[in-house]
Amino acid sequence: MTKILRIDSSIKTEGSISRQLTDDIMARVVAAHPDAEVTTRDLGANPLPVTDANWLVAVNTPADQRTPEQADIAALSDALIAELKAADVVVIGLPIYNFSLPSQLKSWLDQMARAGETFRYTEAGPEGLVKNTRAIVAYSSNGTRLGSDIDFASGYLRHMLGFFGITDMQVVASDHYAIDADSSLKSANDGIASLAA
Repeated sequence: MTKILRIDSSIKTEGSISRQLTDDIMARVVAAHPDAEVTTRDLGANPLPVTDANWLVAVNTPADQRTPEQADIAALSDALIAELKAADVVVIGLPIYNFSLPSQLKSWLDQMARAGETFRYTEAGPEGLVKNTRAIVAYSSNGTRLGSDIDFASGYLRHMLGFFGITDMQVVASDHYAIDADSSLKSANDGIASLAA
């Protein structure tokens, strides 16, 4: 059974282009895998706590030595990591806020960036531990073109996913919506239509 993890990060619950695109991507992927098991994290509607000193201590304390509070803190991070590791496909909504990714999505990445869980250090350098997972990213922006000099989001997300071991990342983009909405959405829809389901 195919397992799909959907991550939405737009703070808009209505009128979000990235949510519309993740809906369309999900429809295509699920149509190809009708028995798929889908897990959804809506980071825009339900933001994760930011990582702080308490988080750092909690996740680096052996499980059998954690206080109840530390166990609760680590449990969320553990659950997020387990969702990602279990996924065959992860679909990520990436709206561009101020030329970068939403803080909600950054918090998700931070919660999972744990040595020994999603990566490890070796003599040859870091090695990602999340294997055989494909990422499909819905990039939406009013005018920050995908891959341009002012796009500080897509390259960072690609790097972080690769750091975790996810090197198969495809991006569909509606990246000039405020300039030409129809053309921008057509470009994204063409990209979705060309995805290998």
